[in-house]
Amino acid sequence: MSNPKSDSIQISRQFLDSLVVEGRIIGSEHPTSKVTVLGMDFETPIMTGALSHLKRGMAGLAEGAKMAGAICSVGMGDNDSLGEVLATGAKVIKIIKPYADKDDIFSRISFSETHGAIGVGMDVEHAVNTDNDADSIVAGERMKLPTLQELKEYIKNTKLPFFIKGALSVQDALRAKELGCAGIIMSHHNGLMRWATPPYMLLPEIRKAVGDDFLLIADGGIQDGFDAFKALALGADLVCVGRALMPAYDENGPKGVAQVINQMNDELKAMMVRTCSPDPKHIDSSVIHYAPWLK
Repeated sequence: MSNPKSDSIQISRQFLDSLVVEGRIIGSEHPTSKVTVLGMDFETPIMTGALSHLKRGMAGLAEGAKMAGAICSVGMGDNDSLGEVLATGAKVIKIIKPYADKDDIFSRISFSETHGAIGVGMDVEHAVNTDNDADSIVAGERMKLPTLQELKEYIKNTKLPFFIKGALSVQDALRAKELGCAGIIMSHHNGLMRWATPPYMLLPEIRKAVGDDFLLIADGGIQDGFDAFKALALGADLVCVGRALMPAYDENGPKGVAQVINQMNDELKAMMVRTCSPDPKHIDSSVIHYAPWLK
């Protein structure tokens, strides 16, 4: 039986809650939350997490993200369901599982490219089970831990920017960059890895290693715009929100998604104006301080 303290979701939450922010209000001006990503402009650096199998369907999630001027990432689902998502006109990054069937992966990459996705990726860490090293079965589909050569094939198979989800180290970030990825999604996939280092703890080190031209997307446990501010201050370009969207989506559909993202974006800007941060790319990391007694 796993030690309850090994729950990576709780570890990440504790780390985020141990961070405090230094106020710098004198001379501040009202900020903008707009960001340019992959050559496109968005109203916010807050995007949806790569969710799957939602009761209201994935297209409504994409509609809500579009209403908020945000990127939408989506997870599991066949090409038909992805087609419904892309038909909304939302800017979508499709995250593909590491299926054992390589042809299935190539088919999903090709569909994403030809039907208007702005990026694709693979959540490599979902290839293996939580409690042993065997390849996993996810929603009845067999996975396979991809080799470096196979990852190269997937990345070279598309003109779309490619992301690896689940990278949680400088080593993985540098390998992803060497492979030709546009960036990584730093995630322990909702606790798949026990005792995982919080993505937010590693952000400064990884940012320093990869430079400014490699996208770092922080995923896991972001509950509000104040969490988002901390992640951006530590080096993220974008932050993913998943669970925090679900109650509003279930109740109010796309409008609920847009309302939550907009509220979080307002909270983000409230922190930015109080720290003399003119835009998300110019948040001074030195405003973040560690207060371990708040854990």
